[in-house]
Amino acid sequence: MRDQVFVTAEALAGELRGTRPPVLLDVRWALGEPDGYAAYRAGHLPGAAYVDLENQLADPADPRRGRHPLPTLERLQEAARFWGVNDGDAVVCYDDSGGAAAARAWWLLRWAGMTDVRILDGGLRAWSGHGALEVFEPKVREIAREHKSRRGTVTFTAEHLPVLTADEVDAFDGVLIDARAAARYRGDVEPLDPRAGHIPGAVNVPYTENLRPDGGLRRVDELARSYIAAGVPVPSTLRLPAVDLPVGWRPRLWADAGDAPKVGVYCGSGVTAAHDIAVLASLGVEAALYPGSWSQWSADSARPVATGTHAPAARATTLNG
Repeated sequence: MRDQVFVTAEALAGELRGTRPPVLLDVRWALGEPDGYAAYRAGHLPGAAYVDLENQLADPADPRRGRHPLPTLERLQEAARFWGVNDGDAVVCYDDSGGAAAARAWWLLRWAGMTDVRILDGGLRAWSGHGALEVFEPKVREIAREHKSRRGTVTFTAEHLPVLTADEVDAFDGVLIDARAAARYRGDVEPLDPRAGHIPGAVNVPYTENLRPDGGLRRVDELARSYIAAGVPVPSTLRLPAVDLPVGWRPRLWADAGDAPKVGVYCGSGVTAAHDIAVLASLGVEAALYPGSWSQWSADSARPVATGTHAPAARATTLNG
């Protein structure tokens, strides 16, 4: 399952030498540094198209919808055609920030109906040693000519991945995951949004816990341990070595779609949550995105807020399957 969501640099290098290489999307973005175009120009994977997260992967910020509302299907389709994406293409998304921004592109393309979309494990750093970066010094006419020649014809359809509204989150009876840093989850700090804390009942699995120090993904058993500890049941088909959990805890397993757990994920504005969703998908667990996330929830004074930590032990006490 992992290789259906993430691709290694070595495997990608081989695919790029093939007869129909994947479309590469450079999604460099970070809080405080939303414009990654200068970094793209300085060096990117050969043939990669630059993706502007703020303007192509989101509608304008709105307190009623959050800091990065989902773009309309039509807007996303126009952007994907601009990147050169056609129906049936394979797409690989990458960034230089652990895969969070790339995961937003991955999620949106999957949501819009594309099936062969993956994230480069380790991002730009992992590519070192597999090929030279391409440097792009643009001129206006050259940019226009390049994008006219590469323009794609992909057609997107209705939503193919689950989403949650604020009201649905309020009534949610599954496992709700907050992908933000622990200090923001606890309410110790809040640098961006109106109120500090988290949605009551949510458990904290920061997306950074998915990563090794070098920015690559942790081992499958390590990732499973994090999510099992948060109360997320994993498929019984997922073969894992012994998972260390607190005394008395046993992971819940599910054997078929009828037993599949309800899992929702949010973050600050619907970007980094996509990384948790991608990792869960690689473990065989489908999770819904709350796109408005904390930026929408905290802007509504009628919505409750919790601080401190929330123990998920009650959610993971039985063994089935």
